[in-house]
Amino acid sequence: MFIDSHCHLNYKGLVEQEREVLARARANGVQGMLNISTRESEWDAVIGLAEREPAVWASVGIHPHEADQHGDMTSAKLAEKARHPDVIGIGETGLDYYYDYSDREQQQASFRQHIVAARESGLPIIVHTRDAEDDTARIMREEMEQGAYSGVIHCFTASADFARIALDLGLYISLSGIVTFKNAKDLQEIAQTIPDDRLLIETDSPFLAPVPHRGRTCEPAFVSDTARFLAELKNIEIESLAAQTTSNFFRLFSKAA
Repeated sequence: MFIDSHCHLNYKGLVEQEREVLARARANGVQGMLNISTRESEWDAVIGLAEREPAVWASVGIHPHEADQHGDMTSAKLAEKARHPDVIGIGETGLDYYYDYSDREQQQASFRQHIVAARESGLPIIVHTRDAEDDTARIMREEMEQGAYSGVIHCFTASADFARIALDLGLYISLSGIVTFKNAKDLQEIAQTIPDDRLLIETDSPFLAPVPHRGRTCEPAFVSDTARFLAELKNIEIESLAAQTTSNFFRLFSKAA
């Protein structure tokens, strides 16, 4: 049994066939899915699906691409929405300097508001980082000094050094279908060093379909393919990896338990 720790079920490509997507996931042993929000306008729909469907949970957050459009977002507003019983995480948030769709200072301010909300709510933060390792690490360290919080680096594609920083801060690392790509040798090497008790798996649906589904719309059912690849990479039984990553998910996202 698997948990897809990060998917976007309300995105185009999945939302039009919601029932079928959920049915295929469950038929492939995916017992739970964390549906991630990226802008305030999505919050009610994401929470609504969690209310309707068992073992589908919600997050509330603002993606760094959307930071400029949410300049008035506060930790208090995030924490208030996170009181809903089906909201189990804060995010996704973080920094993305690859596209720079939002001003970098605004991204950083938004990121800090999310961390404060995570601290206030007791929920883990879901971190996106791309081409922004130094600033992401700096902010996470500075905020940890202000008070402890938990979280996960989602869809990890960063360096080994950044992985060590995240782990030293007590965060978890989640791997997506990218790890199955032929050109992801560096990531595959890092994956083998991630402690078993800090590893999560995800699809980031509808993006990044793993081998053997490249070119298709990704969906939660495919998290089993990523899990099988990782089990072989780490030389462990698939049942062991499934049990460990599921246990890790419920330890981190304890509200889901």
